[in-house]
Amino acid sequence: MASAYRVAIAARILALTAFAAIPAAQAQDAAAPKPATAATRAVNEALASQLDFNDKQDFEDAQRGLIDAPAQLTIKDAAGNVVWDLESYKKYIGLDQAAPDTVNPSLWRNAQLNMIYGLFKVTDRIYQVRGYDLSNITFIQGDTGWIVGDPLISAETAKAAYDLVTRNLGERPIVAVIYSHSHIDHYGGIRGIVDEADVRSGKVKIVAPEHFTEEAVSENVIAGNAMGRRAVYMYGALLPRNAQGGVNGGLGQTVSTGTATLITPTDSIERTGTEMTIDGVKMIFQMTPGTEAPAEMNTFFPQFKAMWMAENATHTFHNVLTLRGAKVRDPLIWARFLNETIELWGPDIEAEFASHHWPMWDNARIIDFLKNQRDLYKYIHDQSVRLMNEGYTGIEISNMIKLPPELDRKWYSRGYYGSVKHNARAVYQRYMGFYDANPSTLDELPPEEAAVKYVEYMGGADAVMQKARADFDKGEYRWVAMALKHVVFADPRNKAAKDLLADAYEQMGYQAESGPWRSIYLQGAYELRNGVPSAGNTVTASPDTIRAMPPELLFDYLGVRLNGEKAAGKRMVIDVAFTDLDKSYALMIENGTLNYSTEAADDADAKLTLSKAILDNIQLGQTTLKDAVASGDVKVEGKEQAVSDFLGLLDTYPFWFNIVTP
Repeated sequence: MASAYRVAIAARILALTAFAAIPAAQAQDAAAPKPATAATRAVNEALASQLDFNDKQDFEDAQRGLIDAPAQLTIKDAAGNVVWDLESYKKYIGLDQAAPDTVNPSLWRNAQLNMIYGLFKVTDRIYQVRGYDLSNITFIQGDTGWIVGDPLISAETAKAAYDLVTRNLGERPIVAVIYSHSHIDHYGGIRGIVDEADVRSGKVKIVAPEHFTEEAVSENVIAGNAMGRRAVYMYGALLPRNAQGGVNGGLGQTVSTGTATLITPTDSIERTGTEMTIDGVKMIFQMTPGTEAPAEMNTFFPQFKAMWMAENATHTFHNVLTLRGAKVRDPLIWARFLNETIELWGPDIEAEFASHHWPMWDNARIIDFLKNQRDLYKYIHDQSVRLMNEGYTGIEISNMIKLPPELDRKWYSRGYYGSVKHNARAVYQRYMGFYDANPSTLDELPPEEAAVKYVEYMGGADAVMQKARADFDKGEYRWVAMALKHVVFADPRNKAAKDLLADAYEQMGYQAESGPWRSIYLQGAYELRNGVPSAGNTVTASPDTIRAMPPELLFDYLGVRLNGEKAAGKRMVIDVAFTDLDKSYALMIENGTLNYSTEAADDADAKLTLSKAILDNIQLGQTTLKDAVASGDVKVEGKEQAVSDFLGLLDTYPFWFNIVTP
């Protein structure tokens, strides 16, 4: 594994943290991957024969309107660190290359399409830069300047895209930015193209859907550590860039690892049909909360007969539940909003584009696309609920549901990011939760205890291994993985079991059509063979996000960090007064629980007086509470020991917790 590949979950995954590079020694010592087996080759060849690879329409669309593509695309930050490197993929992914036998041919096709990069003209006065990050950045030409849609993840990649536009289309100021939704690959690069002073002065507008800032800041904070660790699996941050490693993220190649930023919006869109004209460009907004993001909107440009679908309709089946962990989305609402798009603007749309993938032209094709995307989410919802009501469980449903051929044949219905299987289980989870109604699953043994009993019942580890090797040779990798998981959890020192389980995961990764599924399987194989990575400490990566956090969100976060066992039997009250917000709070620990009030307490053990800015600096590691007290930036009244005792009850989460081993 090349040391150049950073362990970085750019703020699309976890807005508060990023991770340092894996040391070269560890990378060089990594066990080598294995080739595709005959069974895997047969599975991939069978899929290749079922799908219409002679259909080149997507390749024509993805290359249409190309204005400029630099010969090389490697973007660095101010310190010279590589934050985006398409060259690492170009070494082995080409438009004229057949899929290797270690890559699902459908996923390979998606990767080829996402490798088509550069500056493109979508339609009159609308341009996109694609392939500069996981997402696209859009430039709409106004009378005097640019209106920018979704400025990528990192300031460095957004600036590079703006520079490409300027070189080819001339120097024009940015007069407005539209955030389509609250995921950071759609706003994180803002400071690379906009000076906040221009926003404050009114020179630049920032337009976003209602509740954007709240959702952008809060997502992943409470469960951020677990989500971030799981995201290492989902996005393949540690995988080498080759045909046996990282190939494609489904929505794009991967995530950039530069500086994630945020400037809060100046204008909030609250209802569908809201019209706004900026620099001579008229926009009509469609609110779509609860679809791909909790705060999201589509935008219609009537002058250009163009529809911007944000991330609500892309060239893949999206996630109803993202595998890094999140709240389950609502595919029924998703389908309703797609239908509303058709009803409101269907006859007038001549060009459709989104914040990922490539555009589409021709009204009939666009309407067919939107209808099929609508029916994709509606079908997975309705059929999952139908089978649920017939008594089937989530696992059973996921193995029963098949898309109708008229949907399954569409390339944009394929599961490059989401999948039929895990989205069906997500629908079940949304309605039914974890419990499948079987009494044996109501109070299950924890995995390690259960594993010991499973292995004992199966005749011991040697007996399981003998059977597992035979089933592996037959290509029954799913069952091998299920069985050997117990052997590994019963005895994580059993290297033979870990190696064979890794082999099974690896072949499942080679067969996966979903980019995240591939990454998850291959990362699991890597950790079984090489152990859990230990390099990379969590560091603050998005000061803008932390500064945008309201005190209430911080206190909720402290509540989940409170170690309930340590706090049991203790009672303490800490008042916190923010001088710059003119607000006071009382933090109360009782019954092993942290609560807070918006009013100071009369019986507080201690009182902290400070500005929100100083608190932000403490969170960002720019100072410590001790130093802030010494400098006078924080004033402590009452029992100083109470503050120390309070902080001592808060857990610091280990990032590199085990996943494929106990």
